[in-house]
Amino acid sequence: MKKVLILMLALVMVMGLAGISMATNGDNLIGIGAISRAMGGVGIAAPQDAISATFANPAGMCFGPYCPGSEVNFDGTAFIPSPSASVPGLANADSDSKVYPIPAFGFSVPINDRVRFGLSAYGTSGLGVDYKDTSFGPMAAYTNLQILKFSPNVAYRVNDNFSVGVGLHINYSNLDLAQGSEFGYGFGAQVGAIYKVNDNVSLGITYKTPQAVKHKNVADFDGNLIFDDLKLTSPQEVGVGVAFEPMPGLMLIEVDGKFINWKNAAGYKDFGWKNQWVVAVGAQVKPNDRVALRLGYNYGSNPVDEHPGWNSLGGTTVQGTPVPIFNYEYLRIIGFPAIVQHHVTAGVGFDINPNLSINLAYMHAFKEKITETDITSTYTLQSELSEDSVDFGITYRFQ
Repeated sequence: MKKVLILMLALVMVMGLAGISMATNGDNLIGIGAISRAMGGVGIAAPQDAISATFANPAGMCFGPYCPGSEVNFDGTAFIPSPSASVPGLANADSDSKVYPIPAFGFSVPINDRVRFGLSAYGTSGLGVDYKDTSFGPMAAYTNLQILKFSPNVAYRVNDNFSVGVGLHINYSNLDLAQGSEFGYGFGAQVGAIYKVNDNVSLGITYKTPQAVKHKNVADFDGNLIFDDLKLTSPQEVGVGVAFEPMPGLMLIEVDGKFINWKNAAGYKDFGWKNQWVVAVGAQVKPNDRVALRLGYNYGSNPVDEHPGWNSLGGTTVQGTPVPIFNYEYLRIIGFPAIVQHHVTAGVGFDINPNLSINLAYMHAFKEKITETDITSTYTLQSELSEDSVDFGITYRFQ
């Protein structure tokens, strides 16, 4: 068992360096693991596997199908973004199409009848485009942000209806703005609680702290031939959820809401991101003892603010460094168009035996467009983005 966990964690670490492009709620994935993603990313009030609990709400480790035993999850996502961009009269191109592998691994074990420990490692955030070798020519944009998160968690069941949990977040981040990859580390925490009103209704709440990473010598923003640093902070989040089981064990409906504070997060606020509201709805039905059918919907408001009428000859500053306004708006709109809002999801789970199950999920994010024109109507910057992903997960439970 110990060797299996070590090998799986090592595989997650290696896969995490493969690259992530264009996540979905801003630069965050809507959920982690095939079960949560098939249900629109829900899990704050009633996570259905260990990896969803350690991501969505650490208190959830005390209530779930994996209790009172232990559970190991391994999930892989094939993420397929489809960005395109244009500057009318100058360039029009699709980003280089790629399939990005996103790994996820987690487990939860009991320490005693009230305390549980969990550990997860997953690719959680990322965005970027690749317009090299396109009609953009010398204006070609290449951006790539990757964040791999490690999170040990502890949960305590206060009584049969109430649990609390806390998780430490260790972020390993890579940022490439066409000048080479620059890595950095950041730290933060997540706390949460779940209250079971009765056998049918559960309430959940969670909070994530801001988590800053400083990327050194990432790009020459002001053109003085000296590379500048850029601090990026994963924003603080507040999430609430309510889960309803009209038929416990057979049907589950959950609604989650999140507030993501991009507007006050270093890096994102510098590039004009605004706060984001997220609503997720998911349902699970089990027609028999071995099959689970899942559907979901996720809406996250577009965090990339539009700046119509910008002065193409002017300038601005990014964390104290002067930047030509055209370069600034070009990087915002063409380089980081994290603009998708509406997602539909579906999936299925199958129990091979009482201990082993497999889960599949599919997500589609509908195409969105963002357009900006400068004050003289000389330059119009436009990006479009849609996304698809396919998830495969394996769960093993030790009773």
